[in-house]
Amino acid sequence: MTTIPCVSVSYATNGSSTKANEFGMRPMQERAFEKRGEQYLLIKSPPASGKSRALMFIALDKLANQGVKQAIIVVPEKSIGSSFHDESLSKHGFWADWHVEPMWNLCDAPGNDNGGKVKALGTFLESGDKVLVCTHATFRFAVDKFGIEAFDDRLIAVDEFHHVSANPDNKLGLHLGEFIARDRVHVVAMTGSYFRGDAEAVLAPQDEGKFESVTYTYYEQLNGYQYLKQLDIGYFFYSDSYADDILKVLNSAEKTIIHIPNVNSRESTKDKIKEVEHIIEELGAWQGTDPVTGFQLVKTAEGRILRIADLVDDDPAKRDRVSAALKDPAHKNNRDHVDIIIALGMAKEGFDWIWCEHALTVGYRSSLTEIVQIIGRATRDAPGKTRARFSNLIAEPAAADDIVTEAVNDTLKAIAASLLMEQVLAPRFEFKPKNPQSGPTPGFDYGEGGYDSNKCNVGFNEESGKFQIEIKGLATPKSEEATRICQEDLNEVIAAFVQDKTTIERGLFDEELVPEELTQVRMGKIIKDKFPHLDAEDQEAVRQHAVAALNLTQKAKEVAAGSSLGEESVNTAFVDGVRKFAMDVRELDIDLIDRVNPFGEAYAILAKTMSEESLKQVAAAIAAKRTSLTPEEAKVIAKRAVEFKRERGRLPSISSSDAWEKHLAEGAAAFVRFKDEGRYE
Repeated sequence: MTTIPCVSVSYATNGSSTKANEFGMRPMQERAFEKRGEQYLLIKSPPASGKSRALMFIALDKLANQGVKQAIIVVPEKSIGSSFHDESLSKHGFWADWHVEPMWNLCDAPGNDNGGKVKALGTFLESGDKVLVCTHATFRFAVDKFGIEAFDDRLIAVDEFHHVSANPDNKLGLHLGEFIARDRVHVVAMTGSYFRGDAEAVLAPQDEGKFESVTYTYYEQLNGYQYLKQLDIGYFFYSDSYADDILKVLNSAEKTIIHIPNVNSRESTKDKIKEVEHIIEELGAWQGTDPVTGFQLVKTAEGRILRIADLVDDDPAKRDRVSAALKDPAHKNNRDHVDIIIALGMAKEGFDWIWCEHALTVGYRSSLTEIVQIIGRATRDAPGKTRARFSNLIAEPAAADDIVTEAVNDTLKAIAASLLMEQVLAPRFEFKPKNPQSGPTPGFDYGEGGYDSNKCNVGFNEESGKFQIEIKGLATPKSEEATRICQEDLNEVIAAFVQDKTTIERGLFDEELVPEELTQVRMGKIIKDKFPHLDAEDQEAVRQHAVAALNLTQKAKEVAAGSSLGEESVNTAFVDGVRKFAMDVRELDIDLIDRVNPFGEAYAILAKTMSEESLKQVAAAIAAKRTSLTPEEAKVIAKRAVEFKRERGRLPSISSSDAWEKHLAEGAAAFVRFKDEGRYE
């Protein structure tokens, strides 16, 4: 098994994201607090950036200054309730402390989510106390019991907001829609991974429009750390049993969380207990169980004793003891407390183990949100921790595999997830059309020689982690909504694009592919489906911005990977990569960006990590499904052909040596044929 990280991002570690202002607020918390007056606030910020404390500041202000009677903090599971225990905020400069009466932190109370806890929430609503913490489930039952009106003039703060969805079966999403319709509560929603491109929408579009967003990017967070300066993300393929191959990716000297596969997945042996035993055997000789913590003690070949926490065991007494030992506050800062944690469904969101250096996940995970949460376990800053990594082990499609289609799908989805994570981890892009009036923006560094009015410039602002890139022929969004999408939500568009099966199959394996078929036609269709209310000009502006963000990230990675970098320039490799690409081409224009296959670099990595035999098999399985143009695609291409004629004064030629022009001519001919056959209404 070859281990090549497919994404490797380095950061400057300038310490800024961990520095506090005079009120004890870190930059992300300060940014959120500036919007404290908003009735509906959505905080999008990475794991470990301090969202819980940001909420404390905002809730205290709403209670003291905004006429809000009470604050109800809603978390997905009991363990996350501990994030809202008392905090002495005043000792760092804030004007109040955070206090929750012990009886009102229902996450600490025994019993299930219904029954007594719902009754307690009802008592709280009648009381003069200010703050209550409960699980999503308790809150759902309480709203069913007491009705929407009972919560008027209160703040409802939803942590790990991605658990909500607009699906009518999702109770919390349904309630939230009713609260917003009644418009008598304040809502603060917080999430570390907000992908509406995931399985289903979190909010209905009309509700989402009411939320003011605060976004703090992964780049800002990691660039501002004190210690952690490199994050690697890789997918690796294995054959036979994963436990046999796990040591090729697992380094027992690194603090690691292993997530074994779901029992329903292809990678699972269907016996999770045996899988854990197998992993432990691979690591060394079992020495017994620690009587206090319940950790498994294993002696490695080098003679080190590993302390392994098994969260897979179904025996509640054993698992609760291990779980309690992991949460023991006395050991929060003790790096040697535990070495490896093995889990199945636990230890994902809200699980704090700052020393974790490696999140190793076996089996494909269908949800991008889940992947972001797992990666978040390894991206906390800790003394002496300079590198962190996320590895995804996936079963290679076997030659005799009758479920080869599923194997191929898993492979493609893993690649899609890694492409998206690159976008999430990269600095933010701000694109500007290049015109004679263009000039430099203060605060941006334009590289050697500074701003040059005769070319397309690439500026970078180190502090905000933002690129400003001039592109010739770039369409600018006209409406407020399209502008917001281009500034805030390009990753949503890219998520939908890289998860589109036809797109990624063709991008990786179609040797005859003309990149514009993906960048113009497929991306155009995805945007039209996703934002049908935008007019054609705005849809095109969003398409161009999304393609530019995706392709410039890929090109920067390609340039950075091909250059030999010293320690000094590793931190700036991504920025240098974008600059070099922009300088290597005569002019950075939108047509040139459209001519880049977004999956070219991903294929190069796949070819290195997967065996040649499997790669051929995947390519063959995809080639067998290839179909000719659909009427819908022919229609889109015919529109592009009309634009071609308007720009150049002639129709595209079927015999042109330019592949895209030839494709336009073929598409236009297919459109006429479909029209004659009556395929369009």
